[in-house]
Amino acid sequence: MPQKSKAIFLDRDGTVVHDHKGFVLKPRQLRILSGAREAIREFNRLGFLVIMITNQPVVSRGLITEKGMKQLHESLMRRIEKSGAKMSAAYFCPHHPDSKIKKYGIKCRCRKPESGMILDAIKDFNIDPKKSFMVGDALIDVVAGKRAGVKTIQVKTGPGHERLDKLYKNTKPDFITKDLISVARIIKTKAH
Repeated sequence: MPQKSKAIFLDRDGTVVHDHKGFVLKPRQLRILSGAREAIREFNRLGFLVIMITNQPVVSRGLITEKGMKQLHESLMRRIEKSGAKMSAAYFCPHHPDSKIKKYGIKCRCRKPESGMILDAIKDFNIDPKKSFMVGDALIDVVAGKRAGVKTIQVKTGPGHERLDKLYKNTKPDFITKDLISVARIIKTKAH
């Protein structure tokens, strides 16, 4: 049986890119946070796969198609790759309970704080959850990571999701730090 991989699962908005405070529909709207490329490069150097895990209800609103979202993420991944860093995949949840589009208006297993996207990636990439981390700016990222059995790190680079975070205020990440560069340091020293 092949050896299992280890992974860093990254939230998108407020963790890898600036939280746009609106609907991100075009690649140029994705502004990569300072230090994110360097951190991803360091995660790669440490032997981690890097996989993006993001809720994208703009699909459920009919503002962009699933294909359009995939193209948006492919563009982001290419931009990151130009700096010598690699993201192996991007998983997104298109669902929202308030969707006007019937097929997206469901209670799914993938929308964070559920762990479906992480669990799918664990299966798809033969990942060992005990050696892996979920990193995000919101407590829903922490809850999803804990439900998937990975260590969790909350970064302070985004606004989080204040309303939802109140629901999960008793959830504590394994680590809290300021940004992705600090995450790389934590993983190298404390958690590796």
